[in-house]
Amino acid sequence: MTAETIQFVVILGSLFFFLAVGLWVGVALLLTGGLGLVLFADTNTGYLFATVTWSTLANWTLTALPLFVWMGEILFRTRLSSDLFRGLKPFVQRLPGRLLHVNVFACGIFAAVSGSSAATTATIGRMTLPELARNGYDERLAIGSLAGSGTLGLLIPPSIMMIVYGVAAQVSINRLFIAGILPGFMLMALFSTYIAIRSLLSGEDATTGGKDDETDKISKLKALSLLAPTTLLIGFVIGSIYGGFATATEAAAVGVFGALIIAALSGALTWESFLQSINGALHTTAMIGLILIGAAFLTKAMSFTGLPAAITSYVVALHASPTLFLVLMTLVFIVLGFFLDGISIIVLTSSVILPAVVQLGIDPIWFGIYLIIVVEMAQITPPLGINLFVIQGMTGHDIFTITRMTLPFFLLMLVAIVLLALFPGIATWLVDLKYN
Repeated sequence: MTAETIQFVVILGSLFFFLAVGLWVGVALLLTGGLGLVLFADTNTGYLFATVTWSTLANWTLTALPLFVWMGEILFRTRLSSDLFRGLKPFVQRLPGRLLHVNVFACGIFAAVSGSSAATTATIGRMTLPELARNGYDERLAIGSLAGSGTLGLLIPPSIMMIVYGVAAQVSINRLFIAGILPGFMLMALFSTYIAIRSLLSGEDATTGGKDDETDKISKLKALSLLAPTTLLIGFVIGSIYGGFATATEAAAVGVFGALIIAALSGALTWESFLQSINGALHTTAMIGLILIGAAFLTKAMSFTGLPAAITSYVVALHASPTLFLVLMTLVFIVLGFFLDGISIIVLTSSVILPAVVQLGIDPIWFGIYLIIVVEMAQITPPLGINLFVIQGMTGHDIFTITRMTLPFFLLMLVAIVLLALFPGIATWLVDLKYN
């Protein structure tokens, strides 16, 4: 075995050992990095940790992260999900599958103001699952579509994952936000198409009997008024970035201000809910910050051992085509998704594999969108798929039952990756239109 192989086995084995004994992901990354430095590098570990921590967190780009998290926390405590459900109902009644499409569209809209997969799934699910069950819709399709659509919180901008990837890979977050728009719509279209086809094939419009509730019928004009606050906020945040009027951080600040206004107008903004939103944002931001520090420290430790350069040289020596490389990476990321959350996957792998990505001529912006879709798949794969746990808490079903219900939407994400590889313009066209 070569020295690089031994280093790789020891570092990877240590990481999985620390995770297996139940340590926080950020702490496990820090300990693995420290162990790698002690065993394979001759450097001052304490000094390196201090400099890495400072350089990782003293990054102006990261200021957008707590702001977007806070925006989602504020709106999470409003009646937004109820308004989305009632506002979307009149527009899906003529589609095969009817109210099942609300899962997709409501998750897509809420994703754009939340940026969190778990928050999107929990918020929309609390409203749609009881309503769909009451109206006799197929539970398998209701739960599967919710779990799959909930992952849109990672892809549709503004996305926390995009900020994390942008910082880790040193690419423009504004460009990532723009690049995620069309792939987000593509995934929504794939999910809705599957629901429609499945409903038509069932011969029962995906219901097990009963008809949609007639007591809450509203006009399309009223429906638009219910959707207006959220869609206007999304349009302003994303439009200000696309139009070049604001950076991601500035747009996030405007988004927080808009979220506070929406919460105040809905009557949900109280001193208690305000403090709860700050507390939730602090917890989430601190968790992400610890993972970022740990991943950056581990990455720096591996760079001292020469492991990233060795991996890049190995990939180049294989003369692998970009297609073969992406197939292999997809398999690796799916396996990592069994054990790690999405943020950990991104920060742990981005810096290590990005040199190989650039060497193969793959656009880092495109690769970021591809990576986020693969990470979305990790949200619905056991044993650590966070969306599965969220739905388990709402339905009481075991994880593997929910996984079976979610499998078609997992496969649709694989289809999305194939489409993205065949037609890279899905991710890059709007970016090229804006900046070229």
